[in-house]
Amino acid sequence: MPSPPVIAIVVPCFNEEAVLPFSILKLLAILARMAQQSLASPDSYILCCDDGSQDATWKIISDLHLRDRRVKGISLAHNRGHQYALLAGLMTAKDHCDAAISIDADLQDDTDAIIEMVRRFISGKEIVFGVRDDRTSDSWFKRTTAHAFYSLQRKMGIETIYDHADFRLMSQRALELLSEYGESNLFLRGIVPQLGLESDTVSYARKQRAAGESKYPLVRMLSFSIDGITSFSARPMRWVFFTGLILLAIDLLVGIYVGFSILYSDKLEAGWASILLSIWFLGSLILMSIGLIGEYIGKIFIEVKQRPRYAIRDILFD
Repeated sequence: MPSPPVIAIVVPCFNEEAVLPFSILKLLAILARMAQQSLASPDSYILCCDDGSQDATWKIISDLHLRDRRVKGISLAHNRGHQYALLAGLMTAKDHCDAAISIDADLQDDTDAIIEMVRRFISGKEIVFGVRDDRTSDSWFKRTTAHAFYSLQRKMGIETIYDHADFRLMSQRALELLSEYGESNLFLRGIVPQLGLESDTVSYARKQRAAGESKYPLVRMLSFSIDGITSFSARPMRWVFFTGLILLAIDLLVGIYVGFSILYSDKLEAGWASILLSIWFLGSLILMSIGLIGEYIGKIFIEVKQRPRYAIRDILFD
């Protein structure tokens, strides 16, 4: 590149008053290091995206903006969720940078990896994914469920990067392509690899959260996983269909067995337990199937309304 690129670091925030001041100072130091090494323009900046926080997050962003114009911010009108806040930040930065790097406010993702991402971008990569090289900082349960989720995604035919969350660099061209994806059911980890641009990965070790609490408890992680799968694959409905075929085949075999028993044996005894278990099993399967189909219908319902995915209440971008 003839001159250092303008880098935007996009930070989605939700109730991050405990950790945000520390995080912004650390990210500002990273920008200063890259400017000294001529990896990034001095006009590079941090864009904080407040996702309708209920604490002092937006006040902290405003105060930091007054002290240092490299800290910019947008505030969503109400809480829309991490993926929407991240998209709002990326779309706001799209026309004001050469590349944008998304990172969570808790800075569990290694900020030093940002420098390597920018190096890969300068060398010609359009997308650089941050990939964890180990999950020792996670509990055994979280590691196990995360690996199971990635494996399930692959089986569903979803193209995702193993052990990659939302820590990534995207060029302006990649951001332009992303802006053409208009779906309301957002799962950026599945969308970005589909852009088809030249990409690379940077490995890093994930750290412990500096302060505050995780915004992704088990229930929310499970909901996010279901959204990710149902937004990108129809295979679960096919699995339900094939399960029905298998059960139909079993029913036919049992029916043949009962017919032969009636014709050639007088020892056929009614089994209340087996009848009740069969009813409960089939009833559960029917309810699960209806629920699964309802999940897809619900997503169709959301998409066809074509409502705005987010609304920006305030913006600090001068």
